[in-house]
Amino acid sequence: MAPGVIALVAALAVAVVTGLAWQRTNGRMRDAPAPGDPAAGGPSRPAHATETPAGETGQMITGADLGLPLGERATLVQFSTAFCAPCRATRQILAEVAGITHGVAHVEIDAESHLDLVRRLDVRRTPTVLVVGPDGRIAKRASGQPRKADVIAALGDVGRPYSYWSDRGKGGGK
Repeated sequence: MAPGVIALVAALAVAVVTGLAWQRTNGRMRDAPAPGDPAAGGPSRPAHATETPAGETGQMITGADLGLPLGERATLVQFSTAFCAPCRATRQILAEVAGITHGVAHVEIDAESHLDLVRRLDVRRTPTVLVVGPDGRIAKRASGQPRKADVIAALGDVGRPYSYWSDRGKGGGK
């Protein structure tokens, strides 16, 4: 076999494995890393980290950071850019979930206009979705377009246990 064919097959194999790995993690809700975690991408204890009641360090975001008050139960924060096609679909999903879930707000932030917040929260691509508790602690995050079911499940990890059906009769709201 010619060396060029071997190189082509090897490059193709690497591309397929990389593509499959990217597809598997795209849009998946995951726990927000603590600032001391190497996955957080920052110093071991940045200024924006605070102590939670359990003594754990977690990333925080406030209503002042967003320009709007936090939801009484949770806030779905979406970082978007003007030319991001998946951001439009993500906006629809998050708005629908916030509309059917009592006490959940949806806030969309233009990443290009809020670079300080993008850097502070380690937003590397759009859309990025943060699930923020009523205390401002970031509980979950997703890079890429999340599925509606994953967003609803992530709300169950914030505050009281989540029940889609028990909230349906409350008129939704933000």
